[in-house]
Amino acid sequence: MPKILNAKDTVSGSLAECYITIDDNRYNFMQATKVEAKMEKNKTEVAILGKTGKGNKATGWKGTGSATFHYNQSILRRYLYKFKESGKDMYFDMMIINEDPTSSAGRQTVILKDCNFDGGILAKIDTGSDTLDEDMDFTFEDWEMPEEFNELTGME
Repeated sequence: MPKILNAKDTVSGSLAECYITIDDNRYNFMQATKVEAKMEKNKTEVAILGKTGKGNKATGWKGTGSATFHYNQSILRRYLYKFKESGKDMYFDMMIINEDPTSSAGRQTVILKDCNFDGGILAKIDTGSDTLDEDMDFTFEDWEMPEEFNELTGME
């Protein structure tokens, strides 16, 4: 009999937590509705004697991400304003915690280091929307994973 995933072991996205640390100030970014961070490997094609095809060698990586927030805070706009006025850019760390008490997967924590937003919305009006939100793309320089999900029964 094949082993299958138990529905209860999926992880609810709404039970996540998001914290942003800027200049030693830690903010609970409870207004986050969606965050996604990706690591993309840089690859170089490698010619191989005796093969008609080329190989691929990873030579580095870059970190990119996107986030959607409820439009109800000015913290990020404040730092965009500081950049406009002084040229001093904002770098911050973002910690994402996923934990669903029903799931056997347990808890995973990922910390994105030296994040930098690509820009942001300064002001917004949308009469056709029940709530205002804002999307922001960002890059990051490093990351850590101090907590990993458990391996689910049947994965081994």
